[in-house]
Amino acid sequence: MGAAATVLATLALAGCGAPPELRQPVPTGTPSAPTTAPTPALPPATGLPSAVPTAPATPTTDAGLVAAPCRNGPSGQRVIQLLRGRSGVLPDDIRVQVRTGPLCAADWQYTVLEVTGHEELQVVTRGGPGTPELVTAGTDVCTVEVRATGPLGIRTLACDGGTVGLPGA
Repeated sequence: MGAAATVLATLALAGCGAPPELRQPVPTGTPSAPTTAPTPALPPATGLPSAVPTAPATPTTDAGLVAAPCRNGPSGQRVIQLLRGRSGVLPDDIRVQVRTGPLCAADWQYTVLEVTGHEELQVVTRGGPGTPELVTAGTDVCTVEVRATGPLGIRTLACDGGTVGLPGA
């Protein structure tokens, strides 16, 4: 009886075929064209740069958001000359050295000077390399004009004591 039961079970299972979830649907009607295009094969990842040229990245930040060393701004010596000139902030007989800057953000500049025998002097200027205009100078240069119209990079340095754009900061 054991052999008969085994044969009977085998015949019953053989007639069932594949389970419904594994069966392919039988097409009805006429075949249609595929609706998606074949996907091209991607080259294997090698860790090396792709040979496909890409567009160069362009900076998206505004020039005034970050204060960085000036490439096209006044030199430190030009800022000192401005302070010794008509502005009369620095007398000719006082020794002055540039400690920081000038740092530029948009057309504004921020410079810190070491003044022998005195506290360091912060200077905010604006304008071109040959014709900077003094905005303010002193130990606290966070004036209304700097806060209201200065670019963010200069405001951060002058008002928040930040280190925007300072190398190593």
